[in-house]
Amino acid sequence: MSTTSPRPLVGRREEVDRLLALLGSAGQGRGGALVLRGEPGIGKSALLDHIEHAAPEGFRVIRASGAEFEAELAFAALHQLCVPVLDRVDGLSAPYRDSLLVAFGLADGAPDPFRTGLAALELLASAAAERPLLCLVDDAHWMDAASARALTFLARRISAEPIAMVFAARDRDPVHGLDGLPGLAVGGLDDAHARELLAEERTATLDERVRDRVLAEARGNPLALIELPKAGGFALPTPSPVAGRIERSFQTRMAGLPAQARLLLVLASADPTGDPGLLWAAARRLGIEVPAASAAAEASGLVHFETRVRFCHPLARSAAYRAAEPEPRRAAHRALAEATDPAAAPDRRAWHRAQATAGPDERVAAELESSASRAQARGGVAAAAAFLQRAAALSLDPGRRTGRTLAAARATLEAGRPDAAADLLAGIDTEALDASRRASVDLLRGQIAFVGDADGAVGGPEPILRAARRLAAVDPERSRACFVAALETGLVVGRAAGVLDRVLDAARSAPPAPEPDLLDALVLLRAEGHRAAVPALRRALAAGGGAGWTRVPALATMLAGELWDMDLHAAVLEWLVRAGRETGSPITVRLGLSQAALSAVLTGGFGRAMAAIAEEEAVADALGDVPQLYPRVHLAAARGRRREALDLFAEAERRGTGQLAARPHLPAAVLHNGLAEYPAALEAARRAVEDGGLYSAGTALPELVEAAVRCGEDAAAASALESLLERTEPAGTRYALGVAAGARALVGGAEEDHRAAVEHLAGTPMLPDLARAHLRYGEWLRRAGRRRDAREQLRTAHERLSGIGMEAFALRAARELRATGETARGRSGRARDRLTMQEMHIARRVATGATSKEVAAHLFVSPRTVDAHLRSIFRKLGITSRRQLRDLPGLE
Repeated sequence: MSTTSPRPLVGRREEVDRLLALLGSAGQGRGGALVLRGEPGIGKSALLDHIEHAAPEGFRVIRASGAEFEAELAFAALHQLCVPVLDRVDGLSAPYRDSLLVAFGLADGAPDPFRTGLAALELLASAAAERPLLCLVDDAHWMDAASARALTFLARRISAEPIAMVFAARDRDPVHGLDGLPGLAVGGLDDAHARELLAEERTATLDERVRDRVLAEARGNPLALIELPKAGGFALPTPSPVAGRIERSFQTRMAGLPAQARLLLVLASADPTGDPGLLWAAARRLGIEVPAASAAAEASGLVHFETRVRFCHPLARSAAYRAAEPEPRRAAHRALAEATDPAAAPDRRAWHRAQATAGPDERVAAELESSASRAQARGGVAAAAAFLQRAAALSLDPGRRTGRTLAAARATLEAGRPDAAADLLAGIDTEALDASRRASVDLLRGQIAFVGDADGAVGGPEPILRAARRLAAVDPERSRACFVAALETGLVVGRAAGVLDRVLDAARSAPPAPEPDLLDALVLLRAEGHRAAVPALRRALAAGGGAGWTRVPALATMLAGELWDMDLHAAVLEWLVRAGRETGSPITVRLGLSQAALSAVLTGGFGRAMAAIAEEEAVADALGDVPQLYPRVHLAAARGRRREALDLFAEAERRGTGQLAARPHLPAAVLHNGLAEYPAALEAARRAVEDGGLYSAGTALPELVEAAVRCGEDAAAASALESLLERTEPAGTRYALGVAAGARALVGGAEEDHRAAVEHLAGTPMLPDLARAHLRYGEWLRRAGRRRDAREQLRTAHERLSGIGMEAFALRAARELRATGETARGRSGRARDRLTMQEMHIARRVATGATSKEVAAHLFVSPRTVDAHLRSIFRKLGITSRRQLRDLPGLE
């Protein structure tokens, strides 16, 4: 905590009350966060200073601030905040301890990047267990991206901890995640309070006209009211933004200082860590007489040298840095680089050296390239991109400059900035590149087009296909891989119409492979259909010891559906989840969890689906990303929750993205068939088939057959059945045969087809399809006047559908059963119907014996939060212990 008492606040009663209420709740174990937003100088920093000193006795206060000049250093702000409690790091569980140390550059390795926020939560929670914690983050709009993700993630998870977090950010500088936290707009002072504050200033004697001019120009901005009268006169020739005027006021005060004091201020402004030891060591390298220079600088009121170097306001730091000429600024960075321990902080040292370099320097460029590798290993993709971009600018050798620019563009794209990545590529002279590097440029351009604006996305596959053609002569294997990459990317993102046809038509020109591979099988599928291609697809997917699909797991999940092979789908998703956890790849683990949820929906394990969805959402939240939508869409549709499903369909349409991102047509067909809204089901099924993508088109055909039959469109039903049989007969799995038999029964009305559907599906894990086969058979029997036989099938259908949780289809079965003269027995509410997704995940894991700490690791929350959820679960389910969870229905 600062030893300098802040000046009394004027006119901030409401803001102070809100902050004190936040502290009061945190002191009682109900943590929370608040974001103060407002223009520069409006009083956000003053409020942070005030609440720091007003915190009740017993609170521990730790602070951090974003820095304009280090916004690309991964985890810099998080490191600042955690430094005062890092002595507790050895008490953390090993994975979190290692993740945090590597993230802060204090250890080597590659941690799970999306676990860093939880590791910080565990660290701060351990400190808060001793006494409540107040975390203050100033200039949050300048936080590095990695810290912003980690801190906003942490702020959303402290509701059960004695921790209060307060951020201060400019209102026009959005920070990813902060907008989702509770906020408080800090406005200007009213006229009475502005006059009161101005009257308290003794630095200038103002006559009435000048005072009125100050009040008018400051518009209630407290820092402007304090600083503008110190600027040596106020007759400004033209209007300018308040922040610029305040900076000029600070610069005016600096101009009157001795030269060495000014240089010390520049040095302090160039070091965002505020470490006095580093500052004094660097000052000595510049020949600064520290005692005299620091005394003069501190007497100006611009800076305070305490346990941490702190400027009186962030704008003062900015003013000191901007006021310096280029050479003194470079000299400051050079001295800081020399004073920085290359073993303890190699990235910061490289960053200072880069800022100190005016022209090309290969040694500095190489250092920056190494820093980029370390930053990327820590999950600091934005930092890696910045290091690589600066390394490219400092490269003397054209080849190295191009390689580093390509790497910078790749990292920039991964950091979610496609436009900036495209700008980097635009600076590369592709005519001077060899075929391999030109192909790399094309690949990046294709990936940028897919994730960039909608207009560019239409031609997205073309650059990747160009890369494939360029490589055909020099690297045939990589060329073929590019064709498959174009197909997988196009189908996953799903934004370019006809991706399947366009890519596979182009792939006919691919160089031949030594043995038929996946690309050959896909071309064959496109040209000759399923009967010719299914054996080739199976061989390609089984290549490499049965794991030929590991290079294209997203495509493999679609092909598993195309082959009606749920065993393959289960193997792919198991590998995805395991590989994602082992490598720390959030993309891989999220795909695996989403596919696990979809598989659980298809096999009737709605509790498992809810748990997988909750975990995927937790990973997405840890990354500051939106969760995958398609598992939720399919679950809501299968459950028959009309309002929820329609809302999700609308969201899927708004997102405008493709097959794996939740095209709603297939689940919409399932929903409407369950609700007996057959015209709507027919329209949705037709749209799903017209999409023509792998998996979705084939699995929509049974829905199309049912809806068309119910609507009396016999020709449409017959055509859909023919298309379905072309897919299912070559597949030959029991799942395929059962679905085909069920569709034939609807069109032809043969009892043997109804029986075949039930018999085939009974040998599969596809419980929803089996239950629906019983329902269709029962409906057919009732209409044939065989009530007794119909009751048996409908009773079975109702029990299975109710047990699974397919509410709309179960209601259909109940209505049919009533028509036979029997009333369906009601079922008591199951656990999944009373719990949220997150609560279901917790309940399932606890039921298997997992501890609160183990559950917390999966959901990226604290053990205390898990315990709070457990209390809610016990209350909802009417139980009192963990042991009772094991015997509850509906957790499967």
